[in-house]
Amino acid sequence: MAGIARKSLVLTPLVILSCLYGSSQTAQVLPEINTQVKLSSDLRINFQAKATKEGGDPEQAEIGPRLDFYLKPLIRLQNVTQFDLDDAKTRPLVFSVGYRYMPQANGVAEINRIEPVVTFHFPTAAKFLLSDRNRADLDWQNRSFSWRYRNCVEIERTFRIGSYHPAPNVGVEPFYDSRYDKWSDTAIYAGCLFPIGRHLGFEPYYQRQNNTGKSPNSQLNQLGLILNLYFSVRQHATSDPVPRGQSKLVSFSFYRCMLNPLWNSSSATDLECSAYTQCSRE
Repeated sequence: MAGIARKSLVLTPLVILSCLYGSSQTAQVLPEINTQVKLSSDLRINFQAKATKEGGDPEQAEIGPRLDFYLKPLIRLQNVTQFDLDDAKTRPLVFSVGYRYMPQANGVAEINRIEPVVTFHFPTAAKFLLSDRNRADLDWQNRSFSWRYRNCVEIERTFRIGSYHPAPNVGVEPFYDSRYDKWSDTAIYAGCLFPIGRHLGFEPYYQRQNNTGKSPNSQLNQLGLILNLYFSVRQHATSDPVPRGQSKLVSFSFYRCMLNPLWNSSSATDLECSAYTQCSRE
């Protein structure tokens, strides 16, 4: 895993450079890399670098971290997503907060963005997964503030092809933009998740955008490729835990020893006290 982590650190600046170069171009091919590290059972950190063109804005780069906070997993969601590398999809509710630095071309002031996100996951019939993501883009640029609300609804399903499990998905995401005081953009997309091993996944997709914020209206046809990397920080115990069965015996013997003065002395009780003393020393 350490080798893959080092490779991801090498790939990330390459993607950043390609995003910065692409910010002054008109090409509609959008690369993206997400490196996700699970810190505990309910906390994950994500670092993202991608090229984006949405909401009527020019093509630009987005770079920055995000923290994901989980609720406990649902068994039905685990059954639907058992072959998915993203364990956040097993959680009914995920709250995220991120920061994005967005450099601009041609000397334009950069954008600093805060992204609070709330995502719901619902298992449906026939093992489909329905996701409802509610996100706010809080943007500061050259001492001015603007915001956008985005609601992405996506449905996906994992299929089995031999021993392989791809997951096609479709979704729609409308944007409400404070700069135009209206729903100014709608994105419709379709893609497929291709897991490779335990830590790597690719997601090519096609996206169609309809921008109505500026006049005249514009339509965009976009191709994207997402590289997802998944890692976890394992917790190492400082000492060997007592087996479950033995821990019950130790606990029972402890109380028998504590109550021994109230009982009639017997060889059985003495043996239990001796067993507790031996277990506690091991």
